[in-house]
Amino acid sequence: MDEIPEKLKQAGLKVTLPRIKILETLEKSAGQHASAEEIYRLLLQHDEEIGVATIYRVLTQCEQAGLIHRLQFEGGRAVFELACASHHDHLVCVRCGQVEEFYDEVIESRQREIAGEAGFDIEDHSMVLYGLCPRCRQQAPKEDG
Repeated sequence: MDEIPEKLKQAGLKVTLPRIKILETLEKSAGQHASAEEIYRLLLQHDEEIGVATIYRVLTQCEQAGLIHRLQFEGGRAVFELACASHHDHLVCVRCGQVEEFYDEVIESRQREIAGEAGFDIEDHSMVLYGLCPRCRQQAPKEDG
């Protein structure tokens, strides 16, 4: 967490308490993907009163500075995660919105092969798989067969 002020400075952003608290919240929930509203609720739970408008503004500034990523999955809800050096893809529950990260070298290798066969140099990519998480699948009504 001591790295956050340094990362803000390196990104050319002023070190402010709202920026630190928002990035700390994302850091503490690493692997989880939080919306601006969820960040607001998490901050309130820790007696941090930062307005939703400020949270949106800070998230946009940090995204533009490359410190975080905005992910927009089907359903329209934007969620945020800290930018990290390692690539990963996502599994998204279509019922509750839970997001899980995964990495598979076989999939990554095959994507590089396909791009190469088509003459493409990959600059970036994302893979999102949609389905039901174990909890929602367990709650799903049984189909009569």
